[in-house]
Amino acid sequence: MQTLFVMDPLEKIHVDGDSTYMLMLEGQRRDHGIWFCTPSGLFLKNGEGWATAERVLVNAKAPHFEKKEVLTRSLGAFDVVWMRKDPPFDMDYILSTYLLDRASSQTLVVNHPTGLKLFNEKIWAMTFPDLHPPTLLSCDMEQIGDFVRAQPERAVLKPWDGNGGRGVLVTSAQDRNLGSMIELLTQNGRDYVIAQPYLKGADDGDKRILLFNGEPVGAVLRVPGKTDFRGNMHVGASVESCDLSPRDVEICQTLGPQLKKYGQIFVGIDVIDGYLTEINITSPTGIREINRLNSVRLEADLVDVVESCLSQHRETL
Repeated sequence: MQTLFVMDPLEKIHVDGDSTYMLMLEGQRRDHGIWFCTPSGLFLKNGEGWATAERVLVNAKAPHFEKKEVLTRSLGAFDVVWMRKDPPFDMDYILSTYLLDRASSQTLVVNHPTGLKLFNEKIWAMTFPDLHPPTLLSCDMEQIGDFVRAQPERAVLKPWDGNGGRGVLVTSAQDRNLGSMIELLTQNGRDYVIAQPYLKGADDGDKRILLFNGEPVGAVLRVPGKTDFRGNMHVGASVESCDLSPRDVEICQTLGPQLKKYGQIFVGIDVIDGYLTEINITSPTGIREINRLNSVRLEADLVDVVESCLSQHRETL
């Protein structure tokens, strides 16, 4: 099997917490050909998707990546192409999905570019009102202020296109900085902002649940540190093992058929206090944390799933 990973430069990868590295290492164990390129390595020639890619040997110990030959190949030369470029989901990312659309019908792209284009990670979650907290998405500063002032307690404001906790703020009707916050986040009414009530359970943690081809396979609780309310590990949150609650199972059962329909094979959802807050499809993480806490090898399970999906995909052609 020949596998291409479209991703950030190898020099930027922190292997201790990187899911893409684990997938590459698992492929190496199975004698897959492992190739990588950045999104700028993708291009179209006569309407067909191509890539200038490097073959890589992946190691469990340093040096983790050994670059070998560089070749220009049709995307059809690869059995599987993983789209693992980290956010932001900007116009460059969208262009990459158009290029991946032009891969050969024999090639399986994970996650499928159609779903990546259709579904913004935060906005798609809003289409499930029974699962999602009350939410306002607006660039109208007065609307946002009214929403915050209508909350009995605190509220959260965050950029609609943010990632990694960037720009997430907690405020309230009594906050004398509220007006300034709204001005800054919306750039005086030019940029859209998401406003939500602050969920009480957020102090206990933000649950990341991984789904492989629509089925939940593991979860981890990200607990905010004492100096930052955000449940992101790079700002001090810790991780704890956790089980799926009946509400978590309900959320997964609702999302599962939609994820499978649109070819979203590797997905991480975020659940706070029983509410779905995000559906991470662009480059979800969490494999290494769940592995450490539960003594499992989710990367092997995921590659099994992808190999099965590839076989099914080719049978339908």
